[in-house]
Amino acid sequence: MADERSERTQDDDQQQTGHGHWLQWGTLLRTGLLLLVVLLMLWLVLNVQVPSLGEVQGSVDELRDTIGQFGWAALPIFAVAYAAVAVTPIPVTVMAVTAGILFGTIEGSIVSVVGVLIGCWGAYWLARALGHDTVRRLLGRRSANIEERLSNQGFATVFLLRVMPGMPYWPVNYGSGAFGVGQRDFVIASGLAAIPGQISLVAIGAFVVDPSLWTGIVVAVSWAVVIVMTVWSYKSLRGTSKRELPGSALADAD
Repeated sequence: MADERSERTQDDDQQQTGHGHWLQWGTLLRTGLLLLVVLLMLWLVLNVQVPSLGEVQGSVDELRDTIGQFGWAALPIFAVAYAAVAVTPIPVTVMAVTAGILFGTIEGSIVSVVGVLIGCWGAYWLARALGHDTVRRLLGRRSANIEERLSNQGFATVFLLRVMPGMPYWPVNYGSGAFGVGQRDFVIASGLAAIPGQISLVAIGAFVVDPSLWTGIVVAVSWAVVIVMTVWSYKSLRGTSKRELPGSALADAD
């Protein structure tokens, strides 16, 4: 009996040791991946010069000629480029405005929404791969505030942070993936909340090259919708809204 207990104890110790080795390797891999992601983001921020709105406006014809060479593939190429930008800390504003300049209000809005959602979804899953602790280090001083907001009411928080003017996309993407927001809540909230914001930015780009009454109305209406939805989502998050946010029933469904 004593020998059997001794063998069991040795087996348990070996299993714990092996488990500990796997945990160490997992930590090392995640730390290495974090380092690569941080270095890549720093390189993109420092080396990728996103043109200013003035520069974009000054070279409209050249941009349209360049993108026109791709024919039907211009829209999917732009969507892929937009998605790549949305994964990084590079602001997406210029991409949305450029879409309005190149493609107009309708096509520009469609390609912007598709591109930004693909990028947000990719960043969400990248954050899940990196893990909770790794993303906390990546977000830095913002992490505690973002985690607190996302941990309780994920859908309403993502909705608010996504529709709120001036709020960067990337902390919401990475925070949602790492801090327990479900994929369905994230996708529905991001999709519905990003639409008015993207349209409002695309409309500005379209208005730059075509300052017509139609584009002016689209700019005014889209920004009014953004403001209304920001207030609505804020009240919903605080529990003072009498109406549920769009898509909340789908997000809460089992």
